[in-house]
Amino acid sequence: MTARAPITQDVMTIPRKLPDGPTNLVGLTREQLRAALIEIGTPEKQAKMRVNQIWQWIYHWGVRDFALMTNLAKDYRAKLAEHFVVAVPEVVTRDVSADGTRKYLVRIAGGHEVEVVYIPETDRGTLCISSQVGCTLTCSFCHTGTQKLVRNLTAGEIVGQIMLARDDLGEWPEPGTGTGENGPRLLSNIVLMGMGEPLYNFDNVRNAMKIAMDGEGIALSRRRITLSTSGVVPEIARCAEEIGCQLAVSFHATTDEVRDRLVPINKRWNIATLLDALRTYPKVSNSERITFEYVMLKDVNDSDADARRLVKLIEGIPAKINLIPFNEWPGAPYERSDWARIEAFADIVYKAGYASPIRTPRGEDIMAACGQLKSATERARKSRAQIAAEVQQG
Repeated sequence: MTARAPITQDVMTIPRKLPDGPTNLVGLTREQLRAALIEIGTPEKQAKMRVNQIWQWIYHWGVRDFALMTNLAKDYRAKLAEHFVVAVPEVVTRDVSADGTRKYLVRIAGGHEVEVVYIPETDRGTLCISSQVGCTLTCSFCHTGTQKLVRNLTAGEIVGQIMLARDDLGEWPEPGTGTGENGPRLLSNIVLMGMGEPLYNFDNVRNAMKIAMDGEGIALSRRRITLSTSGVVPEIARCAEEIGCQLAVSFHATTDEVRDRLVPINKRWNIATLLDALRTYPKVSNSERITFEYVMLKDVNDSDADARRLVKLIEGIPAKINLIPFNEWPGAPYERSDWARIEAFADIVYKAGYASPIRTPRGEDIMAACGQLKSATERARKSRAQIAAEVQQG
């Protein structure tokens, strides 16, 4: 079955009205927090110190109640509570897979929902977070792509996903008990691979990741954060300069004809243009390879010829290839490649000198696997036939 999808909408920013009421401190940069504190009467000479104190309470200790911020004067805590809140998105449902994967359906301002997935492994714990409600892109193999874009998430809603997962994992240190860094972290890695195209919500994603990387708070290394893009070429260099995290690219095809169909943004920035941007990505080196994500679709992009074209295309780019067995969803117009075919493809890539791990599907039983995320209200609203029809239109 041939699936055709319309090219991505020309939407870089979806404006939104912030709810009335106290300002949420979660998601403010240090500079924004300082300005907010001065605005309520904090003396400028004290502002930097107050920022440091409040920052540690929110992002290191995970404290949401100003009354518990005991190194601040009581009247100052009362003033903070009068003007501000420390709030993270609401967890509506929490599903746990047989393999330990956790999927959270999260409600944000306006009643919209996004999904967040935590994947535990022996040596790490990876949180897959969302950057938009729905998606501007219409990648035909992706369930999330069948849900229209509603709006961009704020920086607070993005970093709030990390905070609510740490709540659920019980990973905030107890105030007064040391740093809380004894032993490996349960939440050690972040991947911006949930709902949405992160580079179409650049400023909020950047600010949220700067907060996550800040050493006085959540303190995740930039090497522990991977941003996945479908190929928004103008923002790729900016990502390296202003965020500095690892980069993954949803590649999925070795010819423009097939990639136009699978990843319609390719009609705007084709394979050659995308690869040119990746070759000049400022931080590309053998120690920081670009990850090429490649979903394995039966009889679409999984031939030996595709594998050989892939290694020729990425020649000269320090890279690894993540092969992703297609995760099926109701109405999906594709099938997963046979296992023997995936292994044969991986072998060609490996023999060409590239790491080619086959990603083990995680959380399929709770629709938490790669490409399956879609808010439950949207999923329930549409029949299998409606989803299939949407995917094929164009």
